[in-house]
Amino acid sequence: MAHKHQADLSIERTIVEEQAITLIAGLDEAGRGALAGPVAAAAVILPLSDIDRLERLAPINDSKQLSAKKRALYYDIIVENALAYGIGSASAIRVDKEGIIAATKHAMMEALRHIEQRVEFLLIDGRIRLKDVPIAQQSVIRGDSHSLSIAAASILAKVTRDRYMIALDPLYPQYGFGRHKGYATAQHLAAIQTHGPIALHRHTFAPVRQKLL
Repeated sequence: MAHKHQADLSIERTIVEEQAITLIAGLDEAGRGALAGPVAAAAVILPLSDIDRLERLAPINDSKQLSAKKRALYYDIIVENALAYGIGSASAIRVDKEGIIAATKHAMMEALRHIEQRVEFLLIDGRIRLKDVPIAQQSVIRGDSHSLSIAAASILAKVTRDRYMIALDPLYPQYGFGRHKGYATAQHLAAIQTHGPIALHRHTFAPVRQKLL
């Protein structure tokens, strides 16, 4: 079993010490592998010099390692204690038109635009770089389990997207979005087979594309 790494501020502290900057935004996405719904992204700047607020944020970890109940709890803690945050998304239609990487970058840039604070540095989960953003940045593999800023962004993105998919559930009850959030469960694949895909589905993704044949 893989060791669960607790996200902390060591990466952020190194940047503060080496570059004398404190407005560091962590960025992450949610829903990249789903068959339906948007890809969501969040950007979070943590209050690196406020010990009290950081203490409240310390237990946060990668959203994938938390229960839905804990994610909801931490969502509120992050919103209340972050220095600033922004959330963005890219629709399934955009994913089909531009590809998942371009759509993910679009969602991240939208999240950055919604941050009401100057950003001096970006810490981005995975291998993504935002070439159109004139801000110093660092890609961090498995960043959501190493950087507290990225972990916080992962929770905001995941909870936002899950809530959106749950809200769609009563509109399209035959697909069960509230249960699987648009991911490729056996139930979801069977529903696509029976009812066909809708505009919320990513028609270029293989499991959906195969159901269209």
